[in-house]
Amino acid sequence: MSFIIFVIAGFFSGFIGGMGMGGGTVLIPALTVLLGVEQHTAQATNLIAFLPMAAFTLNVHKKNGLLKTQGLLSLVIPALVTSVAAGFFAALLPSVVLKKLFGAFLVLLSVKLFIDAKPNLSKLTS
Repeated sequence: MSFIIFVIAGFFSGFIGGMGMGGGTVLIPALTVLLGVEQHTAQATNLIAFLPMAAFTLNVHKKNGLLKTQGLLSLVIPALVTSVAAGFFAALLPSVVLKKLFGAFLVLLSVKLFIDAKPNLSKLTS
């Protein structure tokens, strides 16, 4: 049964990741809450799963002419450095703290999405 849950979690995280929201918002809670995977392992799994999804998405955007390369290095290099630094920092945190920080991130993301969607909702009711 857990294999089916892994497959379903992978499908939905890939689907949501393809829509631009970030598959980790589904994958990490599914792994930790539904399958009892340790937080560090769930987050590492998400990062590994992100690589092929990002490569596929990058290729689609390139084919559609949506990839802007001007200034790319000034964005990529700091992102790589801070990602590696944050990864090392996260590895040092206890799993409980990491889980709470991820939960806080999800709450903040939900609030932001709600605020951003509010103007669009008012157009539907008028």
